[in-house]
Amino acid sequence: MAATPEIAVVGAGIFVQTEYIPRLAEISDLLTLKYIWSRTEESSRAAVEIAKQHFPGVESKWGEQGLNDIIQDASLLAVAVVLASQAQVDISLKLLKGGKHVIQVEFCHMVANFIDTSLKGTTDIETALANYNSICTHPGQPIWAVAENYRFEQAFVESKKLMAEDMINVQVLFEGYMNSSSPFFSSSWRRNIEGGFIFDAGVHFIAGLRMMVGCEVTSVSAITSHIDTSLPPPDILSSTFKLENGCSGVFAMALPSNTLKVTWRVVGLKGTIQVELGVHDRKYGYLVISDIMFFIKC
Repeated sequence: MAATPEIAVVGAGIFVQTEYIPRLAEISDLLTLKYIWSRTEESSRAAVEIAKQHFPGVESKWGEQGLNDIIQDASLLAVAVVLASQAQVDISLKLLKGGKHVIQVEFCHMVANFIDTSLKGTTDIETALANYNSICTHPGQPIWAVAENYRFEQAFVESKKLMAEDMINVQVLFEGYMNSSSPFFSSSWRRNIEGGFIFDAGVHFIAGLRMMVGCEVTSVSAITSHIDTSLPPPDILSSTFKLENGCSGVFAMALPSNTLKVTWRVVGLKGTIQVELGVHDRKYGYLVISDIMFFIKC
């Protein structure tokens, strides 16, 4: 029997420990987790202790030398980059240059940069893609993928199938609470990034929008404000946007709320489709409302 592919995880924070390791454990028959890397030895070893329950041979790597070890290990097929947004791209490009396939979490600081500088010249996104294209010049070269779960959520996959070409308005609304009860509340990189938690969370809801409507956003106008001083600014966002198919919509986020409600709603000439994030049987899932109503578990 052929050996299972070997991968590494670069990053050892909250999301790696609570999401990546459990999800990788579910497919431990398909791959082997060989390394977990972090900037610090302490963080790497903490994540490895959790992962050892499912991958007994996993090793701890840290610092510049540890990253070089991963880049130079020819046995590794792929690497998941789960780092602070500001550090992801440079490390991803190093891994790609080393011949590794890379899947990385969303890079919201580059989205912020794109908004700020798209009218002024070359953006970080364009520079990063140009560097990637210079590394991977022909088929079969390393793949660089951005991990956005909404591309695979059944609720959005099925809703997209129901979408008609007669959509006339789209609404994406989020109200939630970001306070000390959240493990991400004290995350330094989320506080240091331009746009704070609005950008960190907002990229996911926009991904759901793009998946559901099947086209891109072409223009945006927004008003922001800052209400909760314990959060980095802004914590309120109200915006209007236009899709490439000509349809208009609104996108609003309110972080200093006491409730959790996330809704994607598409209005068409012949009816509406709405997706709601909620909790069912103590699990997060999606309620899809159209001509029929059903609940899809995560």
